[in-house]
Formats: sequence, C-alpha cells, structure tokens
Amino acid sequence: MNAHVRPPLKAPLSLTVNGRSVEAEVEPRTHLADFLREELDLTGTHLGCEHGVCGACTLLVDGEPARGCITFAATCGDAEIVTIEGLDDDELTAELRAAFNREHALQCGFCTPGMLIAARDLALRLPEPDERRIRIGLAGNLCRCTGYAGIVRAIRSVIAERRDRGIAATVSERPLGPVGAHRPGASPRSAPDRREAASASGIPASAATSVREFTPAETFEQRFSVAFPPERVFALFGHVKEVAVCLPGAFVEATPSPERVEGGIRVKVGPISAAFRGVANIERDEATRRGRILGAGADGRSAAQGEVRYEVRPGSEPETSDVVLTVGYTLKGPLAQFGRPGLVRDVAARLTAEFARNLETRLSGRAVEAEPSAPSGLNPFRLVAGLILGRLTGWLNRIRSR
Repeated sequence: MNAHVRPPLKAPLSLTVNGRSVEAEVEPRTHLADFLREELDLTGTHLGCEHGVCGACTLLVDGEPARGCITFAATCGDAEIVTIEGLDDDELTAELRAAFNREHALQCGFCTPGMLIAARDLALRLPEPDERRIRIGLAGNLCRCTGYAGIVRAIRSVIAERRDRGIAATVSERPLGPVGAHRPGASPRSAPDRREAASASGIPASAATSVREFTPAETFEQRFSVAFPPERVFALFGHVKEVAVCLPGAFVEATPSPERVEGGIRVKVGPISAAFRGVANIERDEATRRGRILGAGADGRSAAQGEVRYEVRPGSEPETSDVVLTVGYTLKGPLAQFGRPGLVRDVAARLTAEFARNLETRLSGRAVEAEPSAPSGLNPFRLVAGLILGRLTGWLNRIRSR
C-alpha cells in the first residue's frame, strides 16, 4: 500500500539568509518560518499564533518586516532574508537591545525577536519619537508580559538619540504593495499581466498604466439611476474634476494626463479622520460605456487601495440611465478597524445616494453646493443616526410582517 504513496512535490529554492546563499528544495506548503527553524536551525524566529497576528515570527524580507508564519518559503526565491540572528552585528539593533534592557522592555522574551525587528523598522522610518505612531507601528506585535510601556520608552529613546546625532529617517512611509515588491528591479506584475487584466475587464489594453494591480480585501456593488441619457452621464464621468465635485470629500490636485489623476478623499468616521492623498489611473471604453478607476493613497497613518468599475446603461424609462458601480478596496492602519464590510457598505450607500443627487444637479447645469455640516467629508453623527434609523426601520418592518 505504501509503495503507491507519492512523495510530496518539492520545488527548488534559492535565496540569501543572513548574508549566506542557500539552495534547497521545499514543499509548496512550507512556511518561511518553518523552513528557517527546521532546515537552517535559525530558531530565533519564534512561532506563536501561526496566523500572522502575534508578530513573534517577524523577520525581514528584502529589508521589509514580514510574517514568517504566513509567508510561503517557495515565494521567496532570490529574496534576501534577515532573521534576528542576522542582526547580531547591526548597530541599530544593538542600540535597541541596550534600550530594551535599560527600560525593562522584556520579561519572558518570547516576543522580543519579532519586537526588536519591528522596533528597528520604526527607528529607521519615523522622523521623530512620536509615541502614538510607535504604538500604531507595534500594533502587529503582541506582548503578554510587559504592558508595552517599557518597549515604547525604549524605542522613543533610540529614535531621539539617533535624531540628535544627525541620523535622519530613511523614509517616512512605505509604499503600498506586497513585502519584497519594492526592491530595485522588482515588479509584482509585468506589463503583459496588466494588459491581460485590462482586457478581461472590457477596457482596451492600451489604457492600462502603471498603478499597481491588487486583489481587493472586500468588494461590493452599488446602483443608482439618473434622469439623463447614458451618453451624457458617461461623458461627464470623463471629466474627473466634475466627478470629484459631486463626490463628498473628494478633491483633485492635478491631472497630469487624461488617464491619470492626483488627489484624494477626506473621510471622518467617529474618532478616526483621514485625508487620503494618492494617484489613480483612469480607464474608459466609449463603445461599452464602461470605465475603471484604480488608485492608492495614504494619510501617513492609514493606507488604502481601491478599484471602482462603472458601467452606464440605458434606464427603464426613455432618456434615463442606470449606473452600476463595483467597488473593491483594501484598508491598512487605524482606519481598517472601522473597515468592516457591513459598515463600509452602509457608508458607501449613503455616499452613493449623495453622489447621485449631486450628479443630477451637475447634469442640470446647476452648481453643487458643499454641505456645511460635513467640511471634512463624511459626517459621523449623521452616519451613526442613519445607521440606527436603518436598523430600527428594518426591525419594525420584520415585526409588522409577522
């Protein structure tokens, strides 16, 4: 019986670990942390939750912190991996180790390797010892012993000392995209990949440009109708500044070309407010009246990637249009905690309704008036009131139906 059992398939792997070239064969399912611990005996990379939550397995992939427990080793071909052992002679890590000892920032020590790598990344990037940004930066590294106060003090002291010595921050924010995608010459998707994706969406291949493709974490659809013919509605969608005027919180700062726009959107939900600034690529197909907006932006704390596909169809009545929006997004940072799909859909429904009203106003030749109650984009009080009212209405309707 056992003679017919096939051995697991393995793939060749070539990478650099702590400055040493490594050649091996790994199963596709082998995680990077398991490979380092079991094959290379680098046990400083600890395994905790094995779901990418606790941060104990944090290491560097091409200079960027990554979770070893959810990174497949087979995807790291030609990458440069640095574990905590590889930082023994690193000057910044030595300063952090001394500060951790001085500030009593470790007890059992299980989280410390991953915590030191995360702390090193913060000390490199943050321009000043901002406690709030340090705590946000450590949100993915859990400690069950210290209460974090000593860890934060240690990192703040190292950043302050380095800035006092004239050592500037390397970069203020890391660009969006997968870990390892930003090293020189790396590209997560080739030009043919982008052309293929554009073709599949019904957009001409020539319209695909350089904004990074991504797989949305959440996707939803919105629909609305306007009392104007499809050709007029689609034509207005081609004027990005006109569209921005209709969308609450949106702003345009520059339009380098008809296919590219620089700007963003202001959002405020409860205690979290953000002004996402970034770039977007615009793709349009006049024949099918379809379009696509693919963009990315950040506000220094939170980051977002988004995709809006739209189609303008003839409405049920003459001289009317139905607009179908398919929205995909990924949120990172503090705003992500408010990014639950249900809440985002409720927010999007209200924004879409307001956008539709403003669109009809604009198509009628009238100016869209800014809403004084929401100067920062989305009014959280009206949002919460609307959500509560919507829930109560649904609850009462269910009672009546019984």
